[in-house]
Parts: sequence; structure tokens; C-alpha cells
Amino acid sequence: MRMRRKARLTERIEAASESGKLLVLNVEDRHFQRAVLDKEYLDYDALFHNSNPVVLEIGCGKGAFCCALAEREPDINIIAVEKSSNVIIDAAEKAISMGLENLILVRCDAEYLEKYIPAGSISKIYLNFSCPFPKKSYEEHRLTHRRFLEMYKRLMAPGAEIFQKTDNRKFFEFSIGEFTQTGFALKNVSLDLHEDAPADNIETEYEHRFAEQGLRIYSLEAYLL
Repeated sequence: MRMRRKARLTERIEAASESGKLLVLNVEDRHFQRAVLDKEYLDYDALFHNSNPVVLEIGCGKGAFCCALAEREPDINIIAVEKSSNVIIDAAEKAISMGLENLILVRCDAEYLEKYIPAGSISKIYLNFSCPFPKKSYEEHRLTHRRFLEMYKRLMAPGAEIFQKTDNRKFFEFSIGEFTQTGFALKNVSLDLHEDAPADNIETEYEHRFAEQGLRIYSLEAYLL
């Protein structure tokens, strides 16, 4: 079911953009392979006013994870990406209300990230409850498909890692296959994250809902050999 458009969405997006907390990146060329060749790199110094490590959350939803991470770890900079204005406005307004200086929200499709994120600049990537696109014909849209993983490789700094969480077992198995086929090694693979109960886990909105329903949460960390 499609989410109902939020009241005063245009005005709220404009206000969040004027605050500097939300960047709305509109790409005229919808052919992403061509569009990413014309680089428009984000200026980290201008955005964060420091040289701290930059982490990337792709598909941040309403911002529960990125806001909690920014609050817990003030010595990292976070770029949280979401393609839906109707969703990211909640994350942006939450970040503004919390006064989080180390978090920037970016409205952008994941296919265009390489246009805006400098190569070799990301120390961690978080993929929290990405859409599993269960139909076989849509598998190239999955954020752990090899076409995305190859892009992440170019964005990742030496020693960077990817963190994935999902409630979908088939998507998790697919992701493991894609990671291993594209040169990643895996660690801390969990078939029941909440049973393993890592002390540093930050729950997302979906994670909290799924856990209350008794669903398993699958997780892994991937790194380049």
C-alpha cells in the first residue's frame, strides 16, 4: 500500500533544505550510468566542518537508526540517503529537533550515489532492511545485487565494511551469495540477531516492529579481502 502524502510536504521539505540538514539531489538525466559520469561531489568540509570519518546509510527510512547513531557517535559524520521525500522528511525533522550536527540527510536514488560521493571516502555502509524485491525479475534493484556492490567498492575507504540487517531469509541468502561472488568476506553472520544480542545494536523502525512480531532478524558484516 502506498503511503499517503504527508500534509504540507513541499513546505516541510523546503524548510529542512533551508536549514542545511536535508539535501535534495535531483538528477535531470535519468540514465544513471551516464549521469554518474558528471561528478558533483559533496563537500564534506562544508557540510560537517571537520575531517572525521564519513559513514553512509542507504535507505534510512524515518531516521531512527541514523539519528541514534549520530547521537551515540559524535566523532563520525553520517550521510543518510532515502529516495522518498514522503519518508525522509521525518528523518530530517528528527535530526533538526535533536540538533545533530554530524548527520546530513540526502534525498537521492541509490543508483546515483557515485555521482555525489567521492571515491574511497566512506568508512562504513549500512543497509538496514532494504527492500527485498522478491520477484526474480527485480533482483537487480536489490541493494545487495552485484551492480550495487561493485559501486560500493569504489566508494569504500581501505578497511571499510558493509553492515546489513534484514528480516527476509531469502533476501539474506541472496545477499550472502552476491557478497561472496564479488570479492567480499563475511564476519559476524547472525541468523537471529536479537538472540545473539550484540551490545551495540541500534534498532530501526522496521526492526522494532518485526521483533515484536517474533520475526528473526538476520545480519552480517562484509569487508574486502
